[in-house]
Amino acid sequence: MAQGRGNSAMIALMLLFCTLMFHSDIAHATNFKVGDSGGWTFNVVNWPSGKTFKAGDILEFNYDTQAHNVVVVNEGGYNSCSGSSGEVHNSGKDQLKLKQGKNYFICSKPGHCQGGMKIAVSAA
Repeated sequence: MAQGRGNSAMIALMLLFCTLMFHSDIAHATNFKVGDSGGWTFNVVNWPSGKTFKAGDILEFNYDTQAHNVVVVNEGGYNSCSGSSGEVHNSGKDQLKLKQGKNYFICSKPGHCQGGMKIAVSAA
């Protein structure tokens, strides 16, 4: 019987530890509103300048769903303004987690990316 209590206590401690580790990761992430108060719109290409990002940080893209979207692309898609093979988001309040390294985002509506509606973010 005593051994059963010991196992239960050990399992409870392990669950507590896992919960604390999970919440610790969340607590260290920073949320960034892309485009600040202007939101995800034209001429945000330089918005990341001067900011420090790390893997796990969240980018909040706020925009009018009738006019824009957010597409996660690779470097080629970013440079060519092509979202054809990207991951499309269109909720108007997208929250996307940064991965380590370069992260690329564009609006795939015609002419928008060319109008500066794209960002490249490096996350440590």
